[in-house]
Amino acid sequence: MPKSPDISIERIAQAREHIDPVFLNTPQFENNLLSQWVGTSVIVKVECLNPVRSFKGRGACYYTHLLKDTAPQPWICASAGNFGQGLVYAANKHKIPVLVYASVNANSFKISQMRALGAEVRLIGNDFDDAKEAGREYADLKGLTFIEDGRDTPITEGAGTIATELLEWPEPLAAVIIPVGNGALINGVGTWIKSHSPETLVIGAGAEGAPAMEYSFRTQNVRSSETISTFADGIATRIPVPEAIATMTNVVDDMYLVNDQLIYQAVDIIEESLGIKVEGAGAVSLAVAKAFSNKFIGKRIALVISGNNVSKG
Repeated sequence: MPKSPDISIERIAQAREHIDPVFLNTPQFENNLLSQWVGTSVIVKVECLNPVRSFKGRGACYYTHLLKDTAPQPWICASAGNFGQGLVYAANKHKIPVLVYASVNANSFKISQMRALGAEVRLIGNDFDDAKEAGREYADLKGLTFIEDGRDTPITEGAGTIATELLEWPEPLAAVIIPVGNGALINGVGTWIKSHSPETLVIGAGAEGAPAMEYSFRTQNVRSSETISTFADGIATRIPVPEAIATMTNVVDDMYLVNDQLIYQAVDIIEESLGIKVEGAGAVSLAVAKAFSNKFIGKRIALVISGNNVSKG
């Protein structure tokens, strides 16, 4: 496994100065209905009320700020749909073209959203990791920039700005529960929290049908899954990013998996309590809080609601 990348708390702080303000200072508040459902005080951090309907704009904006004048164009990335939207949104402001590789089975709404923002989208492979390999090969062949969510540190540092806002909560947080896809979100948040509030637990949330990140974290050895089976496409990672796993071992306290049935329940209770229809990845942190509620009795926890790009099909 490679050495953990140098994710900088100074750059996380700097990122707040360069991320489009539309992604910053997102709502965070205690919700009584969710607190009752879980059985402890629940603070929600709502990251889907912005132009790309997810937190991904933070890291994409910071990456673009740092590399807009030096990284060869067009930019290439792979995406299940949310990161692609964030990158295209950020790149558009500097007239940088973006080519997104996505799976033929990708969420159709997310694909249409990326194209509506101006991305060229190529559909290839059965899942996100197949598409990523194809995108990387094309970028290598053409000498272009392949941007990898979970590997490139500016993306992780941009996502880490969420933690700078979470820790502005006036009372201590016992734990923060974070969805884990490619690891940029939890690693950015975890880096800031472990520096500024080390007593706060950083907990990853994943789906039982996509266990590769959790298994790799626990064994501290990158292990891929042969298949994935979850409706929560934003956390459906089959092949972990080695650099992300290396960082997780330093800044994440634990990671738990839940089944799709409970994630569906969490989607419904979020809609009932917050009036927002979120995607599976956006609800998995709540599902983990519910499934493992015995670990949080009497404690104040924060959940990141990461996105609501829900397929209309």
